[in-house]
Amino acid sequence: MELDTGTEELLATVDDGVAVLTMNRPERRNALTPTMLRALGATLARVEVDDDVGCVVLTGAGGAFCAGGDVKEMARANEGGGGGRATIDGRIHRQRLDQRATSGRLFEMPKPTIAMVPGPAAGAGLSLALACDLRYGAERAVLTTAFARVALAGDYGGTWFLTRLVGPAKARELYFLSPRLDASEALGLGLLNAVVPDDQLEAETLAVARRLAAGPRVAYRYMKENLNRAVLGELGECLDMEAAHHIRTGLTEDHREAAAAFVDKREPVFRGR
Repeated sequence: MELDTGTEELLATVDDGVAVLTMNRPERRNALTPTMLRALGATLARVEVDDDVGCVVLTGAGGAFCAGGDVKEMARANEGGGGGRATIDGRIHRQRLDQRATSGRLFEMPKPTIAMVPGPAAGAGLSLALACDLRYGAERAVLTTAFARVALAGDYGGTWFLTRLVGPAKARELYFLSPRLDASEALGLGLLNAVVPDDQLEAETLAVARRLAAGPRVAYRYMKENLNRAVLGELGECLDMEAAHHIRTGLTEDHREAAAAFVDKREPVFRGR
């Protein structure tokens, strides 16, 4: 089923419990535009509450993931005097809203999210990938923060996500020096969960996504909240949260089915209840 995103810059489909959102400006390596970002935020909000969706995959068209901000458009805007009629305060507020609706929602939504990275992921594009729970990359994938190269501080949560994935010292190196990491280097740093041959990326990623979509959705909801809280909270708070969520998921139909399937030595059939 195709979803209407309101623009050709973002394509969206739902199939077999998996929503696939595709950034679609291949001629510019899927560089972000205000139109694409607003569509992405609105579509993420829609699939988050869609009971037919159990997993969300974010990817890019034409062999790239996302080049981040459109630097050519930035240069044109600079020649014209910068952000048009919008005040600096207004622009900051608009970007705050966009960031929370995209990177923030990918990280916080109670469903597994996957970045399928077929090629370059740079700047805010890398930030969006890092916001996802899992990242699968093609062998030709290249990851870079890129911000230092265009004299920007960075956005869409990249500093937060990267620091938690690789530690503060490495994150500073990747931001200050902005190296281009090939897929194997990104895998070694933990920025990718797996690297697969280019022509197998879609099949491999969607296989994982379908497995998650067919899994115990209530358990995944609370599992993800526990894991996020482990990053954000202190130990006692995490222990209390785990206890409440563990008992809660023990009351679900999915748990009863899984326990029965274990006794019967068969695979469980989860229904997300």
